[in-house]
Amino acid sequence: MKVAVWDTYVTKTDGKVMHFDIIAPVEIKDPATIYTFGKAYLHGKNLENLAISSKECAFCHVEEALPEMVDAIQKQGYYIIEMQNCA
Repeated sequence: MKVAVWDTYVTKTDGKVMHFDIIAPVEIKDPATIYTFGKAYLHGKNLENLAISSKECAFCHVEEALPEMVDAIQKQGYYIIEMQNCA
């Protein structure tokens, strides 16, 4: 399965920048849909007040999905790779 990687940087209220990748099926090209995935992820971290837009989130590249990505995409439509300051 080919997936699109959306590189995302969100500034938390403490000033630290969260860096995570939103992984979605390559067929999803609508940025608003990708932002919805990012907002759902942030909501799960009790950070729903943080903004995600083209300023914070941009298409990066396409790659082959790993099995855990495929599982998450089948369950919830997306997968998140936490990079920095996501705890």
